[in-house]
Amino acid sequence: MKKKVLVATGGGDCPGLNAVIRAIVKRASQEPDWEVIGSIEAYNGLLKDPMELVTLDNKAVAGIHVKGGTIIKTTNKGGPFNWSVQQPDGTWKSIDRSDEMIERMNRLGIEAIISIGGDGSQRISLALHDKGVKIIGVPKTIDNDLASTDYTFGFQTAVQVATESFDKLVTTAESHSRVMIMEVMGRDAGWIALHTAIAGGAEVCLIPEIPYDIHKVVARLNSRFTNGRGFAHVIIAEGAKPKEGQIFSKKSTEIGYENVRLGGVAFKLSAELKAAGLQADIRETVLGHIQRGGTPIAYDRILATQFGVKAFEMVLAKDFGKMVTYKNNEIGTVSLKEAVEKYNTVNPDSFIVKAAKGVGISFGE
Repeated sequence: MKKKVLVATGGGDCPGLNAVIRAIVKRASQEPDWEVIGSIEAYNGLLKDPMELVTLDNKAVAGIHVKGGTIIKTTNKGGPFNWSVQQPDGTWKSIDRSDEMIERMNRLGIEAIISIGGDGSQRISLALHDKGVKIIGVPKTIDNDLASTDYTFGFQTAVQVATESFDKLVTTAESHSRVMIMEVMGRDAGWIALHTAIAGGAEVCLIPEIPYDIHKVVARLNSRFTNGRGFAHVIIAEGAKPKEGQIFSKKSTEIGYENVRLGGVAFKLSAELKAAGLQADIRETVLGHIQRGGTPIAYDRILATQFGVKAFEMVLAKDFGKMVTYKNNEIGTVSLKEAVEKYNTVNPDSFIVKAAKGVGISFGE
């Protein structure tokens, strides 16, 4: 009987997920005593009745590295420690089904898990490891907010998509003498906004790590106009906030979704700018999930492939309780505990921020 490794993709979708899955399968196919099983919608595939599991072989993963999304689906709801169950009165409560999931794994003969996901998914990985599960983490997030790795796959594609969108807004802003505000993802870390601002040549970049003064932003934008003519661009991360202000968010009503819902801060900023005296016309664009979809660029395909191969080789070496990393141009590992200890946020004193300021980008300080 072949040994089985389970692969799960959790959290938000991300360009490059399929490239990781493909790499795991292709590397495993070189070991005749191993097979790869995919759990549909993260761990939900193991927990549902009947279970939703698929065998992943070379045929199943042929050509998927160029496709966005994930062929085994994903979810940011539920999970082994917070499974939502509806009560007789119609309300919902969360229960811990981790022991039941482990029992199902053992019954199926699953030797190990490779969990592809971001901060939330790797916190679940750590909790499962603490319960004795043989597990390997692969870092995934377009926000690039895992501190133990220089880059996560999907980030560069998100920046490319955002930059291409920004470039298209430049021509319409110039034609109409407008201020264009483009909102990108970034709940706690402003990496996408920062990289896009530099690549696109924005006048203003607003990120969670540097709370802004609306009057400083207005002054920078006004400097771009003479006698009502001119144009300017603002990149704002969804988690950006004014000094002594709050993140613009609302509570989710979706069952099993624990995070607050972000999005729409571009419209809030637009109103703030008008109230602070900006005279120019303003238009807002919210990229939203466009940043997470579509074909991964070559960089992310290559990084994801390296992550996938390394993850399976860690399974072979029984090097569990760790996450794959990319540090200083080398693929390595770090403990899951260290992987989730802190976020990879933008350092306001870093050279990349200094470089942005050096080319005239304002952070509204």
